[in-house]
Amino acid sequence: MSIGIRIVLIIILMSICMFLSISEISLASARKLKLQLMIDEGNKNAERVMDIQHTSGDFFTAVQIGTNAVSILAGIVGDGIIAPYVKSFIVDYIPMLSSQSSFIGDTLSFVLITALFIEFADLVPRRMAMVAPEKISTVIVRPMLFLIQIVKPLIFIFNGTANIIFKIFGIPLVREEIITYDDIFAMVDAGAEAGVVQKKEHSLIENIFELESRWVSSIMTTRDNIVYLTVNESEESIKNKIANNPHAKFLVCENDIDSILGYVSSKDILPRMLTGEINGLKNIKGIYNRALLVIPNTLTLSEALDRFNEARDDFAIILNEYGLVVGLITLNDVVNTLMGDIVHQILDEQIIEREEGSWLIDGETPVEDVKKVLVDIEKFPEEDTYETIAGFMMYMLKSIPKKSAVVDFENYTFEVVDVDRFKIDQLLVTRKNEKQN
Repeated sequence: MSIGIRIVLIIILMSICMFLSISEISLASARKLKLQLMIDEGNKNAERVMDIQHTSGDFFTAVQIGTNAVSILAGIVGDGIIAPYVKSFIVDYIPMLSSQSSFIGDTLSFVLITALFIEFADLVPRRMAMVAPEKISTVIVRPMLFLIQIVKPLIFIFNGTANIIFKIFGIPLVREEIITYDDIFAMVDAGAEAGVVQKKEHSLIENIFELESRWVSSIMTTRDNIVYLTVNESEESIKNKIANNPHAKFLVCENDIDSILGYVSSKDILPRMLTGEINGLKNIKGIYNRALLVIPNTLTLSEALDRFNEARDDFAIILNEYGLVVGLITLNDVVNTLMGDIVHQILDEQIIEREEGSWLIDGETPVEDVKKVLVDIEKFPEEDTYETIAGFMMYMLKSIPKKSAVVDFENYTFEVVDVDRFKIDQLLVTRKNEKQN
């Protein structure tokens, strides 16, 4: 066989191997989400690519059969292809190596063919396929389906053997296509780094998923901070509460906060006060709304949002398992958690940055909000057992914290600076390396 024919055959074999390498990487790397978008736009080839991915065993078997067959043929065709020329050169110019000229020629032929196939039949096409796997896979899918049909008998043999081995070792036969929260977060982070997703959008997406993991108790107005009215309350007391606590709605109770009757809107009280119609609530039983939304403290924020939608209300009382009031939550509280820029306004009230590397934090601040500021902390220990940073201190100290109590965690020092009775009012958090400097 002449050298010219052998070179042509090697180029043809290299092209086939290049096609197989591009097919393998592009079909394996094509992302399901992008393929689905292409299918929705009417791209039939994208649908064929997804079908191949679901039965990837046949595809990979066909690729391996083709790649190995081509490589063996290339080795045969390229065997000693430049050996005569190398031998002639050595004999003419390096006579001292004449006895080794055949070995050197065969070795250089092997190195040349191997290098050409590594560079142009493997490395270059694989890197090309990684650039746009979805687009390339939809172009080469039809030839690959044709190849699979040609080698179907061999696929049955080799793939069947591989399936038996997989079953023996308990290895799944197909790839799982389950998309987790972590996958979505990773895509959003990548989009933010690439500039596709803006900072506010990134924060909003993270907050949406946070609604599924945060309990209502993490953002509620706690029991001791709820302002409520009783049926025996004087008009002067009602006026003072409304003036000093400009809320839209107030709980109405019989005696204490656990004897709830309903709620009343301040807009319904004020006109009556101005016209002198009110003399305590006991004379206006019909003024308050008895259809109060009551939810358990075991709901997530997402579930609470569903309850608000079902009840067509924006105000709810939270009870614990003993039927006692533990807090109050409004639709606005949930929206504040969802909207990143509004959340930061709330954080500014609860978390005050002092000098570089230290923060003054309100004890009732949810741990989820603290993690947004103390970015080095990804997770607090057993954080599902408490909601606030005060709860974290109680968990770590295993006691009711006293003033000056200190906890070291990760790269931060948490110090209690103010206690009201048994309640932690404020903490001073200092980054350790900043403290040492």
